Amino acid sequence: MKNLTLDITINAPRENVWDAIVTDAKYRAWTAVFYDGSYFEGGWNKGEAIHFLAVNSEGKKEGMVSEIAESVYPEFISIRHRGYVVDGVEDTTSEKVKEWAPSYENYKLEKLAAHQTRFTLNMDVAEAYYDSFKELWPKALAKLKEVSENS
Repeated sequence: MKNLTLDITINAPRENVWDAIVTDAKYRAWTAVFYDGSYFEGGWNKGEAIHFLAVNSEGKKEGMVSEIAESVYPEFISIRHRGYVVDGVEDTTSEKVKEWAPSYENYKLEKLAAHQTRFTLNMDVAEAYYDSFKELWPKALAKLKEVSENS
């Protein structure tokens, strides 16, 4: 596992950034960078199950099985990734999953001024995906900034 940490300054209050993360339409806008049609099912409160999904070319759901490890509005979200969704079925026990799960994706929203937030991503990444995430996350952060500032 490798660790990826990135941050961006967003000219919007933390509440706007939080809203851009947890609101369905806004989430879809900034996460399309990773996979067009990305969405979530579940909740953003501590202890809640959440799936990060997309529909593949065969019309089946695929993505991540996760849960919210911590949620402190409007300061911090910790997502514990537990497995995959493959063809609409959860996989949390295969050898492939055991190689990396659990892993964490953390969002810190730091108030810099009344209408300025530093968003910091800290994420555990399997080595095979590190370069891809290192390339895609800055684009996603730029889109999150845009969505947050236009709210």
